[in-house]
Amino acid sequence: MIHATAIVHPRAHIGANVSIGPYALIGEHVVLGDNTQVGAHAVITGHTRIGRDNHIFQFVSLGEIPQDKKYAGEPTQLEIGDRNTIREFCTLNIGTAQDVGVTRIGNDNWIMAYVHIAHDCQVGNHTIFANNSSLAGHVTVGDHAVLGGFTGVHQFCQIGTHVMTAISTVVYKDIPPFVLAAGSDGAKPNGINSEGLKRRGFTPEAIAAVKQAYKTLYRNNLTLEQAKAELLDQAREHPEIQPILDFLASATRGIIR
Repeated sequence: MIHATAIVHPRAHIGANVSIGPYALIGEHVVLGDNTQVGAHAVITGHTRIGRDNHIFQFVSLGEIPQDKKYAGEPTQLEIGDRNTIREFCTLNIGTAQDVGVTRIGNDNWIMAYVHIAHDCQVGNHTIFANNSSLAGHVTVGDHAVLGGFTGVHQFCQIGTHVMTAISTVVYKDIPPFVLAAGSDGAKPNGINSEGLKRRGFTPEAIAAVKQAYKTLYRNNLTLEQAKAELLDQAREHPEIQPILDFLASATRGIIR
């Protein structure tokens, strides 16, 4: 299952039924889980741990040092979960000592071509990154988020669960859960991701509660503190909007408005 032209370090840990394509390079500190496929010319280096059943396409670079001038060779890490698809020319870097030291990708993510995920990013599960979307360092992306093609996210921003961005969206501030965002000169809210919520099994009542929460946050001419107070009352009856309150409590860059 390992092509004769692939270079695999003898101390790399290779699981069962792993396939490694022509001219791929697997470094000393790499762990590849069972049933993972690695395409031709892929480079996986650094302290990189990859789970099982992943499909890593040709020309991918995983675990390379971060694009951070402060990096001084510390043994930081890249961790990738299970059942992820990582398409051509993606670059995922290890973390830095100035943060948690680990870049993490969860499970069941669909990462399309030319995606960049920088150092110390924390990506959840079931996300979709369309072609050429990019995360700067220290970004957090929640479960089921969808980033449209050419979306660019500023460092330290947070993307909430079930968020969806339009093509060429530029994100300078945090995006709360469930929100549709668009804007090449700075993301702006454009309603909720109702179609995505339907596909994920949210009931009509739950979606209506999320819509009401969105109106409270963005359409009722309330200050953020006033909106939080109203959302707290709404969450007592509709717990599905609690993630919005939790997100607002942890937002560090301010939210898109």
